[in-house]
Amino acid sequence: MSRSRPAAPPPARSAHRLLAVLGAFDQRHPALTLTEISTRARLPLATAHRLVATLTDWGALEREESGAYTIGLRLWEVAALAPRGFGLRQVALPFLEDLYEATHENVQLAVRDGREVVYIERISGRAAVDVHTRVGARWPLHATGVGLALLAHSDPELQERVCAEELTGFTPYTVTDPTALRRVLAEVRRTGAAVSDRQITDDAISVAAPVRGRRGEVVAAVSVVVPAQEPDRHPLLVPVVRVAALGISRALGWRPSPGAAGG
Repeated sequence: MSRSRPAAPPPARSAHRLLAVLGAFDQRHPALTLTEISTRARLPLATAHRLVATLTDWGALEREESGAYTIGLRLWEVAALAPRGFGLRQVALPFLEDLYEATHENVQLAVRDGREVVYIERISGRAAVDVHTRVGARWPLHATGVGLALLAHSDPELQERVCAEELTGFTPYTVTDPTALRRVLAEVRRTGAAVSDRQITDDAISVAAPVRGRRGEVVAAVSVVVPAQEPDRHPLLVPVVRVAALGISRALGWRPSPGAAGG
């Protein structure tokens, strides 16, 4: 008598495990061996092997000559369909390029995902200050210029949740006091721009402004990162960054009311 096949795992469990494999990769772990995937995804090695094979066959993962796995181009193709990703980048890129030509510094575009900021575009200057961000990178909202611009214009309930959390400090200059953070967010709303002064690294200052969608809601933020050794320069960049953000907002369909500050 032939043996019956083992029952297939419930779809939800299979999906969770597949997502756990993909979630094993992050900014600090862009390439992983099968054993590392098993450990980081908290899956048995045999299960990880089966799921990795499935994802590799589909193109979500790719295997390098060393045997390590990386995220595959097929997954990038799917991710590019996200309306807050590829479409927004297409609209924003001419304005980001103009901003880069005007400053020759690192220019970045980011969106909010929950309590984090996700970078979806970046133009790097060869002689610009080194930054720790890249496309796809995530950072806390409270410490980055784009994050502050997004948080200041988010739901007040989210702002309070962020302020109620333990705020991670990256440098001695990172704002980790909730009262101080509330003051910073109020200033961002008043001026239409956010300044992150050495909050991620002690050699860089980020100047950011919010980007609005058709209905006036803040959908993204654009920033320029300059060396902290030039503290007198960043106030001059505020209007430049705001103009870039306003241009992207208009291209997305936003029409500010007469007399609006644009941020």
